[in-house]
Amino acid sequence: MEPVEQQRRRPWVVGVSGASGTPYAAAVLRGLLAAGESVDLVVSRAARLTLLDETGIAFRDAHWREDLAEWLARGADGKPRTFDVDVAGAGADIRHWAAGDLAAGPSSGSYPAKGMLIVPASTACVAGVALGLSKDLLQRAASVVLKERRPLVVAVRETPLNGQTLKALVALDEAGAVVLPASPAFYAGATHIQDLVDFVAGRVLDAAGVPHRLYRRWEGELGGSRKD
Repeated sequence: MEPVEQQRRRPWVVGVSGASGTPYAAAVLRGLLAAGESVDLVVSRAARLTLLDETGIAFRDAHWREDLAEWLARGADGKPRTFDVDVAGAGADIRHWAAGDLAAGPSSGSYPAKGMLIVPASTACVAGVALGLSKDLLQRAASVVLKERRPLVVAVRETPLNGQTLKALVALDEAGAVVLPASPAFYAGATHIQDLVDFVAGRVLDAAGVPHRLYRRWEGELGGSRKD
């Protein structure tokens, strides 16, 4: 029998696909950890290439914790040590699963996940999840979340969108997923690229029901952000 503490652990699975937008994923991960949520992280092979290109960080399975720490500390403008995030501390409950590990916990419906956030979601990832291909752990975990009727948030990052992708997004919506384009808003008074990234990350966390303070919410007052 599993220990009681392990039985109680119910993480959010965070899938990072190969689309441009690794700062979005970093902001979501920081938000989840700040809210005291448990996290299971899956970084696709394509995402590792994007992460290397956008940040210079090589995400390695054998050294994932130190690579993750460097990634989460980096600002959206590329500046290192912008954030103080301790991914090894007692308060950071985060587990990494290799994208090729189809025997991993999130690949099974009996694994007690709260749901899954795919940030960012490439069009290839969207198509694979919509079709139920399960070509890697990221797609398999998303299929499991859908079949178990758990929350799935898909932060698609692509423009323009062609007809096939739009059909796949409609299929995901009909299956119960939240389709959340990575579209920053400007009413919150953004003055820095990080503000725009945090807005999208905050909307992802909103869709998951996770509390945060990543952006200024609309309160029905025109020009409110300019008064802050």
